Amino acid sequence: MEGLNNTNDGSSFHIQLLSKIIDMNKYPLTKLIIENNITREEYMELMKMIQRLNDTYELQKEEGFLDFSSLLVHFAGMLNEKLDPNETIEALAKEKYFPLLMAEFRKILDENEKRYRRK
Repeated sequence: MEGLNNTNDGSSFHIQLLSKIIDMNKYPLTKLIIENNITREEYMELMKMIQRLNDTYELQKEEGFLDFSSLLVHFAGMLNEKLDPNETIEALAKEKYFPLLMAEFRKILDENEKRYRRK
């Protein structure tokens, strides 16, 4: 059991060292995953969920849909509770994952923020 703890400590130490030599601001999604202790399985679930949303987005876009807020609601509702939806969208956008979908989500969030500021 002691060897297992040393492995975890070693991995953690190595990650800390790597984070010092890599500009983590260039990799905000990776940083978010590490900081929130997202497991490999949780990461894979996240990416599959976003891929399905992206597929739905592309299909709806082809069909002439104009409002994609339901996809954003689905994203936020299905997102791992360890992650903040806004931070995750920003991180995905900065790392250029699903760029059209993330741009749409950002647009919806910006429009909602403007709407609530006016009131």
